[in-house]
Amino acid sequence: MDTILVATDFSPAAVNAAGYAADMARMTGKKLLLLHIYTLPVNWGQLALATDNTNMTDDAQTELNRLKEQLLLRDVTELQIDTAIRTGTFFQELKAACGQVKPYIVVMGSQGTSATERFFFGGHTVHAMQHLLHWPLITVPLGAGFNYIRRIGLACDLNEVANQTPIASIKNLVKDFNASLHILNVGKDSELAPDTVFESDVLNQLLAEVSPQYHFIAHDDTTEALIDFVKTYHIHLLLVLPRQRQLADKLLLQKSHTRELVLHSSVPVMALHKQE
Repeated sequence: MDTILVATDFSPAAVNAAGYAADMARMTGKKLLLLHIYTLPVNWGQLALATDNTNMTDDAQTELNRLKEQLLLRDVTELQIDTAIRTGTFFQELKAACGQVKPYIVVMGSQGTSATERFFFGGHTVHAMQHLLHWPLITVPLGAGFNYIRRIGLACDLNEVANQTPIASIKNLVKDFNASLHILNVGKDSELAPDTVFESDVLNQLLAEVSPQYHFIAHDDTTEALIDFVKTYHIHLLLVLPRQRQLADKLLLQKSHTRELVLHSSVPVMALHKQE
């Protein structure tokens, strides 16, 4: 848990995310691991595969070394940076790397510069948010820099919070950054349902030691409400809980505009999963 792992494809968004992770690592006293995963095309011939794989690996290591040097020059504060290259299916290799390193946090860029980059790396990001169960994942939008995290937002559907909310992870994160915690619930009705009131009381008891503040907003579009909330309250990091299926479906699986929370958010978004 002493390493921040950065998955990078060397796109501008990924390089920006690496800078964000480096600044966070310096602030928290963590090490940094730059990971590049090279996915081989399945239809290459065996000879071409071996030759081009070697060339691609050499090129990737050159890019990793260049990125490492850039990050070391960002600040005079000492920072240990390691690099690694893995070959295979993106998510499986990311999961395997996390299993070995057991990172404090995983960081990825949330946008590419071209339609192709956004499709492939953006798709990797959303998939990892949904399925990387054991490690918190931060997606960093292009242009977002690391500022000291003083206000953390939590998007919560207030449904079975005792069973679905990673209480310990949330409390540890708030304490690590000495931040305030703002819990946002978005519904279509301005009047709170009895179940919502009950679940908010349960959550308040579970998170009592970090003194959360609650915000209830009536809005037809969950994503738009969250983006407005982030801007209004100057949130530095927004937490989402993908295992809360109702909220996750709204944010990650439905209409294309909902993907903007991840792919076009103005602030980093962290996915947290409750551990069984």
